[in-house]
Amino acid sequence: MQLNPKEDETPMKSDDAKIKKAGKIFIEELKKGVNPEHKKKSAWNSLLIPVLAILTGLVFGAVFNVITNVEVYAAFKTSFGSGLAVAWKTISLSYAALFKGAIGDPRVIVEALRTGDQAKLIAAFNPILESLVATTPYIFGGLAVALGFKSGVFNIGAEGQILIGASTSVFVGYALTGLPAIIHIPLALLAGMIGGGLWGFIPGWLKAKTGGHEVINTIMMNYIAFYLNDWLLRGPMKREGTMQPVSPLIQTSAELPKLFPYPIRFHIGFFIAVAFIFIVYFFLFKTTWGLNLRMVGTNPHAAKYAGINVANYTILAMALSGALAGLAGANEVLGVNHSLYVSFSSGYGFNSIALALIGNNNPFGVGLAALLFGTLENGATRMQMDAAIPVEIISIIQAMVLMFIAAPAIVRTIFRLRDPKEKELEMTAAQTGGK
Repeated sequence: MQLNPKEDETPMKSDDAKIKKAGKIFIEELKKGVNPEHKKKSAWNSLLIPVLAILTGLVFGAVFNVITNVEVYAAFKTSFGSGLAVAWKTISLSYAALFKGAIGDPRVIVEALRTGDQAKLIAAFNPILESLVATTPYIFGGLAVALGFKSGVFNIGAEGQILIGASTSVFVGYALTGLPAIIHIPLALLAGMIGGGLWGFIPGWLKAKTGGHEVINTIMMNYIAFYLNDWLLRGPMKREGTMQPVSPLIQTSAELPKLFPYPIRFHIGFFIAVAFIFIVYFFLFKTTWGLNLRMVGTNPHAAKYAGINVANYTILAMALSGALAGLAGANEVLGVNHSLYVSFSSGYGFNSIALALIGNNNPFGVGLAALLFGTLENGATRMQMDAAIPVEIISIIQAMVLMFIAAPAIVRTIFRLRDPKEKELEMTAAQTGGK
């Protein structure tokens, strides 16, 4: 008996229609958002764990500080009380130095405000402003990685993208002459975005078109960026009259304006970074493109059956992520260094992965995490000078914070907190009468 072809095709078409309908329902649910009450609880839980993780990291940092100090062991040999006294003195001295280096000395700030002396004001407020300078590239880098994570791609190549963004930005900064600052600065920033975006586009295209994993490809792209930068600084982009691998200084018209006199390095790049926090948030949560990117990141199969071109949005996510990372490099050469040299990035890209995790891939959370890393990094120098504490202690604190963020169950166990999911299940059971 011969079957009718139309009858064979009907069930398949019916199944496809159901799947497409399910994908559309998924998108509608994503658009609706979360219940306001649940949203408040979720926001509180999202904030509580990072705060407790930071406090726990500081405690463990204090422990490492004590156990690596020979004076503490010498004091314990004298008496137990002397050992405790020296241990407390070590902790208080190191964290006081960390605070003063990152924020400033409150007494010095009050005295400077009272007298109004310019030299005293510069000395008093320089620490906190320097912390904001250190925070700025972390904001761009954290946003880059967070946008990728939200879109379902793991951008481990922010380090290379920052370096390429810096290279293209510094080239525009010194090669173009005779331009007014109002044109030169945006062009140099745009060049950094294009350079970083291109370096993100390549692994994005490889993932979308060939299935190549973006983690492996971005790591490989990092190495290419490092060696390409090294070749450029020893060849075509090498500054004349020097043996060092360093680029020419950018034109004055390309420098990001500083807001205070020397030696304060604070510049408008910080406000550009803060503006991008709002831009990225608006893009991800208030636009159709952002919704589609989050849809692809949440469930690419449902996104595909809902009519979204997953491949194109994967490429877009990596390109945008790279562009944000490129801005971090552009910000540093235009606002701080005014030239490019070997080993320029100093780990900004790799730390950005931690920032995205700590900030829960939320642009505002990333901004706060970047502020934390920036202040810790800036305060570490003062801690090393005043308290003779190795700067590596700060790296230990950052690693501890990241570890507790990545394992919230440990934090809940330490502070005896209940899992919010368990609370929701109990509330649901109570509302339904235990059914």
